[in-house]
Amino acid sequence: MKSGEVGFSENILIAGGRVVDPSQGIDALMDVLVRDGRIADVAAPGSLKNSASHTIKARGLIVAPGLIDLHVHLREPGQSHKETIASGTAAAAAGGFTSVCTMPNTAPVNDSAEVTQWMQNPERGAKVNVFPVAAATIGSLGQQLSDYKALQSAGAVGVSDDGKPILEDDVMRQVLAAALKLGLPVIQHAEDTRMTAGRPMNEGPMSFRLGLRGQPTEAEARIVRRDIDLAAQTGAHLHIAHISAAASLAAVRDAKSRNVHVTCEVTPHHFLFTEEEVAGYDTRFKMNPPLRSGSDREAMVAGLLDGTIDAIATDHAPHAYYEKEVEFDRAAFGITGLEVALGIAISYLHRQKGMPLSTVIALLSTKPASIISQSLRGTLAKGAHADITLFDPKKQWTYNVSKTRSLSKNCPYDGMKMYGKVTHTMVGGRIVHEG
Repeated sequence: MKSGEVGFSENILIAGGRVVDPSQGIDALMDVLVRDGRIADVAAPGSLKNSASHTIKARGLIVAPGLIDLHVHLREPGQSHKETIASGTAAAAAGGFTSVCTMPNTAPVNDSAEVTQWMQNPERGAKVNVFPVAAATIGSLGQQLSDYKALQSAGAVGVSDDGKPILEDDVMRQVLAAALKLGLPVIQHAEDTRMTAGRPMNEGPMSFRLGLRGQPTEAEARIVRRDIDLAAQTGAHLHIAHISAAASLAAVRDAKSRNVHVTCEVTPHHFLFTEEEVAGYDTRFKMNPPLRSGSDREAMVAGLLDGTIDAIATDHAPHAYYEKEVEFDRAAFGITGLEVALGIAISYLHRQKGMPLSTVIALLSTKPASIISQSLRGTLAKGAHADITLFDPKKQWTYNVSKTRSLSKNCPYDGMKMYGKVTHTMVGGRIVHEG
């Protein structure tokens, strides 16, 4: 077992559930046997010899590969008043996530092997697998590259200066070239901050009406186009974080048609909400990138449905009460979302937009695993890690933020009804959440 991974405890038979595994094209009633923290077998109901010490009766439940969140902020080290690795991963487990990729904008910034290892130490009390994304540049200052080889050896699965874009062309080219040598994805927060400073929401009629300076979508799209050009030149894997603008997505779609190695993620809030939510100056709807126009939101939905967007990620960004309960333009950017992402995807994409359940699971599990090169996760194949999510797709429930496992409550989903209730989350063959 590697650092940052949760270990197994017992052999378990998951009996009679509907197994949906996009990695193998499986969607059928099957039994799953877990032994020694791995998938031992997947077979027709009742056909497996039951030598398990525990049985989960999964009739009526979906049995899926464990969900993987490519983009979370766990705030440790240095900001434990907002979140800890223990509390953030408890929220992840409750939401069905078995692995999370934690961003490097901590205090100190995760630009060293020592911090990367510290985040994965069992003493942090993680409930799920923690895969650090290390800083692309020292201090995330956009100047000198970090030691990628040392960071990868310590457990980093990618590099990013998330929260701060890499603006200098030459530096970004160096980052992509260095990451290519090690097979690491470069995760870019696409924002030309020269166009967004002091602008707390999207630029448009709503920002004009509210008297707030707005961020133009071109600030995102310009960096996306620049990065795609550099990725095409270097051959590196560029992953665009929390894409939000139609123009950005158009650039990604074009790049993919030219076989540029580019992937992207979208958050639930960017395919569900629009800038109209900001009308009441509610800081729970302040995030970066900001909520965009209705046409941008529809573009995100279309990108999910046609396969241009590769993954759904939460950008879980906890903040203290006092950081949000201020004037809108002074409030911190970001919301929490680990506990509701699956429910929103089931309710909106599957039930309202007709997205196949297998596609929802692929966006939350199989595809994220591929992006961070975790071939034994995001799958229920024999021998894979027994990271498994069980949920009831027909169960309606109401999210109550007062009961969140996170330390922070800056969440716009409070009181929202949704379908898709997580019943069990299993990491390395160990049940870490049972709802």
